[in-house]
Amino acid sequence: MKIALNVVGAVLIVFGCIWILQGINILPGSFMTGQIQWAVYGAIAVIVGIGLLVLARRGKRKP
Repeated sequence: MKIALNVVGAVLIVFGCIWILQGINILPGSFMTGQIQWAVYGAIAVIVGIGLLVLARRGKRKP
């Protein structure tokens, strides 16, 4: 479970950063370029990704 949360969290952070850069017109080449809504979606994805990474680290500890 921890591995899955880490992978999904990392993927969300990477995709979120790409969406932010495309949304603010720094990374051209798709329909998302220059559309501020994708920057917002990217920021949300990054926040959720960080939350999943934190959740994975705070999971149950084996004694």
